[in-house]
Amino acid sequence: MQLEDVSEKGNRLSLTVKGAPLSLANAIRRYSMNHVPIMAIDKVTMYENSSPVFDEYIAHRIGMLPLKTPKSLPASTEVSFVLDAQGPKAIYSEDLKSSDAGIVVAEPRIPIVTLIEGQSVRLEGKAVLGTGRKHAKFQAGLASYEEKEDGTLLMKVESFFNMGPKDLLIRGCKILEDDLEELSDELGALSGKKKKAKKAKKEKSEEAEAPAEKKPKKPRAKKAKKEEKKEE
Repeated sequence: MQLEDVSEKGNRLSLTVKGAPLSLANAIRRYSMNHVPIMAIDKVTMYENSSPVFDEYIAHRIGMLPLKTPKSLPASTEVSFVLDAQGPKAIYSEDLKSSDAGIVVAEPRIPIVTLIEGQSVRLEGKAVLGTGRKHAKFQAGLASYEEKEDGTLLMKVESFFNMGPKDLLIRGCKILEDDLEELSDELGALSGKKKKAKKAKKEKSEEAEAPAEKKPKKPRAKKAKKEEKKEE
């Protein structure tokens, strides 16, 4: 497999792939979109909201904000985001303050709500790891491929700023590779068990078919000696 014409611009990546089947390209596409874990705000505790927007709307907007996600985070990672703002002002994603300097809002100027004089919003959100199979807010980006007339594949990747598009593709490929290795190990173990069971069955069958060994006959007891002649 060869990669050519690799072009990365901002959050978009395009490249030409030679010598790869469509099934592999589709697996990479699906893993990049649905299996790469990213951070997203999953729960919001609203302490105060006097804005004209309902609590649920604000929580939904905050949940969809892209967060920078470093590699190899533990599955139990949890980061707190706090928002405490008073009007008049427009609240943007950059106003959310993270408890972890490495996990912050990826795009600072995403609008959340506009406050007028006397209005305020105070809340706390908990960000956790998840994948796109659970919810769209955990989807790290989009990936697609197109088959050309010469059999090459044009792949395009667009990240949602949680990471770069090249990094997204690499993480997706690594997870796919790990899953294939795990499947291979399980199939190998299953094959080994089947071989052992087959061998045991064969041995049992051979034992059943083997002619029974003749037991050596015990020597017959010698006939009792003739009774002694009666005493004269």
